[in-house]
Amino acid sequence: MATILKSNFNFLETLKKNNNRDWMTLHKKEYLANEKVLKTFYKSIESKLNIEDEIANVKVFRINRDVRFSKNKTPYNVHRSVSFSRAGAHRRGGYYLRIEPGNSAMAGGFFSPEASDLFRIRKEFEVDATEIREILNHKKFKKAFGSFNQSYQVKTAPRNFSKDDKNIDLIKLKNYFVGCKFTDKEVLSEDFEKKLMDHYLLLRPLFNYMSEVLTTDLNGVSLL
Repeated sequence: MATILKSNFNFLETLKKNNNRDWMTLHKKEYLANEKVLKTFYKSIESKLNIEDEIANVKVFRINRDVRFSKNKTPYNVHRSVSFSRAGAHRRGGYYLRIEPGNSAMAGGFFSPEASDLFRIRKEFEVDATEIREILNHKKFKKAFGSFNQSYQVKTAPRNFSKDDKNIDLIKLKNYFVGCKFTDKEVLSEDFEKKLMDHYLLLRPLFNYMSEVLTTDLNGVSLL
C-alpha cells in the first residue's frame, strides 16, 4: 500500500515557519520530491476508488495561495489537498483529502451545490427525509462522520420554506457533506490507505441516494 511519509509532514511544518518565496525557491527540490510521494499516494487511492466507483477527475490543489482578496498574504498553503470527482451525470458527489500536520482530514458529499441542485435537495427533504435520516443514523456512518457539517446554513429557513418544517434542520443547510479528522499517527501509519478507503466507501449510500434525488424530479421521473 502507498503511504504518507514523515518527510511530507516535516516539509509542511517547516514551510509554515518559512512561508515566503525565497525559502521555497531554495527548497524547490525538496518540495518536488514530497509532491512525488503524495501524487503516488493519490494515484493509489484513485485506483482503489475505481474498483468500487468510477472516477472522472483527480484535482490536486495548488500549493500557491490566491491572496488577492485575503488579509493573509502568505504565498503558500501549509497543507496539501486533493479531490476525486465521480464520472457521469448519474454519479453525484466527490471525495476529498487534506494532508496537514495536526489537521489532516477527509470529507465527501456536496459542497456549495449549484442553486438548482440545492433547491432540489431541500424540496426532497421537505417532502420526505426518512431515507436520508436512515443513512445518517446508520451505526457505522454515524460513528465515522457524525452528521452533515453544520458550518454553512441559513439562520432560520431558506426562501419559500417554512421555519416550522419538521425537517428544517436539514433544509436550512447550504452544503451536504460529512468528514472526519485523522491524527498524525494515523496518517503516517502503514494502514492509512485502508482506513481512508474504508471511510470513502461508507459514503456510497449517501452518494447513491443523492444521485437519485438530483437526477429525478419530485415524482421520480428521470431528468437524464
